[in-house]
Amino acid sequence: MLRPATVAGIGELLWDIFPHHQQLGGAPANFAWHCWQLGAEAYPVSCVGTDSLGRRARSRLAEMGVDDRYVFTTDVLPTGSVEVSLSAAGKPSYEIKADVAWDQLPLADELKTLARRLDAICFGSLAQRSVPTRETIRAVLREMPADALKVFDVNLRQSFHSRALIEESLELASVLKLSDEELPVLAAHFALPGAEAAQLVSLRERFDLRLVVYTRGAEGSRLVGADGTSDFPGLGGLAVDSVGAGDSFTAAICMGILRGGSLERVNRFANEVAAYVCSQRGATPVLPAHLLKSQLLPSPPKR
Repeated sequence: MLRPATVAGIGELLWDIFPHHQQLGGAPANFAWHCWQLGAEAYPVSCVGTDSLGRRARSRLAEMGVDDRYVFTTDVLPTGSVEVSLSAAGKPSYEIKADVAWDQLPLADELKTLARRLDAICFGSLAQRSVPTRETIRAVLREMPADALKVFDVNLRQSFHSRALIEESLELASVLKLSDEELPVLAAHFALPGAEAAQLVSLRERFDLRLVVYTRGAEGSRLVGADGTSDFPGLGGLAVDSVGAGDSFTAAICMGILRGGSLERVNRFANEVAAYVCSQRGATPVLPAHLLKSQLLPSPPKR
């Protein structure tokens, strides 16, 4: 792919409310930011309110250089927010507010137009908790080119998921990303046989996936494709704040695949990106030059 890839993260856009600060979060913005840094034409697709948090969200996206043309506005519901607490090891836990703006993502004509030119999209289970947003996400997926990457980042949160929702999402996806905490849930849902490695292969084959991406935190990750497997042991290091690290990992995987990288190369690169994000405060740090200049990636587009 010689031109910049066009990618989107669709779903929840919200404010992470920490004990002493607030930061813009949600997978669509985090994913889009990191894909843009890594050379894509990237967009978050979500909805915010007309309240102060909604105005601040747009202001923050502008500061980041992220294009918000597909972030819609509602005057009926407030902008989403999440109460975040961190363990001593920097691992987050969440209390996610319900009945918020991203629960009402509209299927606008311009969103259908975007879908038809996307090279990749990332979507999860959380944003599908409401019928309107779930229907919009699935309509966008169906409008996309047949060979586009459709990355389902399971991202299980609280009680906002079910076996049916996960199965329906997997049937629409071409890439699955899940963690070592999420695999046992899927193994139970789908009666996956064997240990970890066999379960990942079973998922890939059962849902005819191009790739399964399995993360193990500091212990690295495993990529399972049709033609092989890559197992990376991780890079170690102390995590300052792991919020958003998974989104940066997904972005790096997505961009690496679009650039035609090998599983081994893409796996290592994604671990390097996520490890750096873990070493910084916040989900959207500026990546260092040695990562941005990776031969796996093009130069970022100018805006």
